[in-house]
Amino acid sequence: MNTNKISIKTSNKNYSIVIGRDLIVKIDKILKANRLKFDKCLIVTDKNIPHKFKRLLYKKLKANKLVKIEIAASEKNKNYRTIEKIHKVLFENRFNREDCVISFGGGIIGDIVGFASSTFKRGMKFVNIPTTLLAQVDSSIGGKTGVNNKFGKNLIGSFYQPDLVVSDMNILASLPEREIICGYAEILKSSIIDNFNNFLYLDKNLEKILKLKSPFIERSIIKSCNLKKRVVEKDEKEKNYRKVLNLGHTFAHAYESTLGFSKKLNHGEAVILGIKNAVEFSFKRKILTKQKFNIILNHINRIRMKPKIEKLFKKRHVSKIMNYMRSDKKNNSNDINLILVKDFGKIIIDFQIDPSNLKKYLSSSLN
Repeated sequence: MNTNKISIKTSNKNYSIVIGRDLIVKIDKILKANRLKFDKCLIVTDKNIPHKFKRLLYKKLKANKLVKIEIAASEKNKNYRTIEKIHKVLFENRFNREDCVISFGGGIIGDIVGFASSTFKRGMKFVNIPTTLLAQVDSSIGGKTGVNNKFGKNLIGSFYQPDLVVSDMNILASLPEREIICGYAEILKSSIIDNFNNFLYLDKNLEKILKLKSPFIERSIIKSCNLKKRVVEKDEKEKNYRKVLNLGHTFAHAYESTLGFSKKLNHGEAVILGIKNAVEFSFKRKILTKQKFNIILNHINRIRMKPKIEKLFKKRHVSKIMNYMRSDKKNNSNDINLILVKDFGKIIIDFQIDPSNLKKYLSSSLN
């Protein structure tokens, strides 16, 4: 596979996403080609990344001073305490705004490091090297950063575009199947938002994509990145159109929060359940045809998720789920805003529903 470069242009910053294989080996050259220079560099790494990739990155990065810290990537660590830990290291080592922080991990690490970068002295250089499929196709692109609190997921954060994103696909082979499925959730979401032909490609090649076969996985990643590029360039700070990217997420974030970010349910699995809810609700409201609903539902049922995932939630969870959905940052009134599907490529971003009606739907759909 040749290296692919996608350029993103926003009102605040222009930057590139570099996608390919063996990119960590060339990270020093990639930084130079993108005119990124710094005297000091802090690398924040996910503890779960195989040591061979860590050693390679540390060896290839050139800076007068290289500082390294590792963080256990979990939703429970995605909080102010972790931000303060990163800021403490930056202050103790006398970093300034012209220095750089590199995120080397999945979406959780990227969100944390991006937020820490945006708030340290009101902003410093930030490079994202996503190591999970989920991060490579979604969270590393578009500048959303943030942390969780007791009221819900990602409710505190900023829009802070990275200076560069480098997605080395070699790292994906080290991931367990569950993590691949987690990333596939966002690929599926992108295809529904984009067009029917993209969805059909996924439907035809699902097994090959989940097994990371070439050229199927490469095409899927690039298509997803290009879709997000178009959306972000059109609406960088989610004033309107960018809300399409939240398809399935209003349900998903509430599910994750309800379980206290338990390992029983990862983000991608929650998103797949959320997409299923969104298309089912769209069908029940006669927004989506039965034919299109069945096509999407059949595809979701072919994804090899853990069999007990849908049984995690019972009717007794409904009130708690509703409380988190009410706290969702997309809501502007007493009603709850849902992202629904009219057709492939036709997404409704502002469907307002009375909480009592949504509660009835959840009560009927949960065990």
